Amino acid sequence: MTGARWRKSTYSGGNGGDCVEVADNLPGVVHVRDTNDREGGTLHFSRRSWQAFVDLTRRH
Repeated sequence: MTGARWRKSTYSGGNGGDCVEVADNLPGVVHVRDTNDREGGTLHFSRRSWQAFVDLTRRH
């Protein structure tokens, strides 16, 4: 994923535990990975699906 700019989710804990990173700077796709296993692969979502997920989590 050349060009992906990863950032730690604001909902991730600050104690080195459950951390998620998101790269949302690539056209048409959002990638998500485990901060503690960066080489373990990524999940990828369409921007529309990712936004629906974020909107849903904000409501709960």
